Amino acid sequence: MRTLTDFIIERSKSIIVAIKGMFLLIRTEHAIMAQSSLFLIFTAMGFILGISRIEWIIQFSMIGLILATEGMNTAVEKLCDFIHPEYHKKIGFIKDISAGAVLFAVFFSIINAILIYYPHIFK
Repeated sequence: MRTLTDFIIERSKSIIVAIKGMFLLIRTEHAIMAQSSLFLIFTAMGFILGISRIEWIIQFSMIGLILATEGMNTAVEKLCDFIHPEYHKKIGFIKDISAGAVLFAVFFSIINAILIYYPHIFK
């Protein structure tokens, strides 16, 4: 029977692996690097323009959504490339769907950014 200590140790190991994965994404994936740079710019804009608490929540939720979907897209692409390194129509279809999920997140994030920043810039 597992003890509470065993559970905490297992969860701690899982968190360490996940943190390693976050840093791998940031260091190796150009899309994540570019998006992270944009997010720093939007964070600075938020401070400069004084966006509200709710707007911060929306902004950081959108940032998290984009980074999470981009990370999953990267995982799908790497797995597809590992399974079938040469071009295959079905693998291309899977990769396109995965990239489409990222585009959904980006598209709705852009809409949210417009809704947040337009009133602050043009008031």
